Amino acid sequence: MTLIRGLNQITEEHRPCVASIGNYDGVHLGHQHVIKTLIKKSVELGVPSTVITFEPLAKEFFAANSVPRLTSIEARANSLFELGVDNVLCIEFNADFAAYSPETFILDVLIDRLGLKYLCVGDDFRFGKNRAGDFQMLKQAGLLHGFAVMAHETFELNGTRVSSGRVRKALADSDFELADQLLGRTYAIKGVVSKGQQLGRTIDFPTANIVLPNYKMPISGVFAVLVTHPNFGVLNGVANIGTRPTVNGVENRLEVHLFDFDKDVYGDELEVAFVEKIRSEQKFDSFDLLKQQIERDAVKAKRILSGI
Repeated sequence: MTLIRGLNQITEEHRPCVASIGNYDGVHLGHQHVIKTLIKKSVELGVPSTVITFEPLAKEFFAANSVPRLTSIEARANSLFELGVDNVLCIEFNADFAAYSPETFILDVLIDRLGLKYLCVGDDFRFGKNRAGDFQMLKQAGLLHGFAVMAHETFELNGTRVSSGRVRKALADSDFELADQLLGRTYAIKGVVSKGQQLGRTIDFPTANIVLPNYKMPISGVFAVLVTHPNFGVLNGVANIGTRPTVNGVENRLEVHLFDFDKDVYGDELEVAFVEKIRSEQKFDSFDLLKQQIERDAVKAKRILSGI
């Protein structure tokens, strides 16, 4: 299982292969359905399975922070590896790559570098400069260069197509039950605890601080959460995700207060699962007012979590 960071990192061991191309943001049920088909073809042909994805996402490149991101490239790759994918090729989406013609993408990436034997994409897939390449172009290239091209079927849940956009909307609506159904797992954020300003200790609410990736998050506000620690198991807590306007914060952070817990977790990786939104993030005029609100948030979070 290899995360190939860039076209120049492709080696002979990565080719030939079967592949799928897409953002795979969230690796939801629809993605998982495609991966099952890809792996089946990989076994049938006796070559590695490869998912080709991009960093940043194309929409982010053309309009920064235009779309909330569900997963980092590392989280995407780990989810794909867990499903059985052999390799994830992450192509840097920059000005040079955006200028690739569809023909250059097919010849340089798919044929010369990857030795493609089979490709699985959506029948509405577009690629290359000005999105000039389409499914029919890939089909014709496959006939010419000896690789099969298949369109993956739309995957539906309760009669509606599963997509990253639907997951983002469910999260924006704080409908975590629907988001979890679409993802096929609990929506959670993983991160390493770092030392913050330790302001929470001054108001008797110490927090585990996780610096978030530098992209638009799909959720913000205060939440009741379940936190998994590798040594201490599942812990109840209340979390704030945002910029911390009361202390004039700039970067996005996830701050988690764990109930009835006083262990040192600096440097440990936590998985924070979101159960229910309590309120939106807001700026308070004083730490005393912030403390009063956090106390109310904690009471509400405990009540929510006690009902699970």
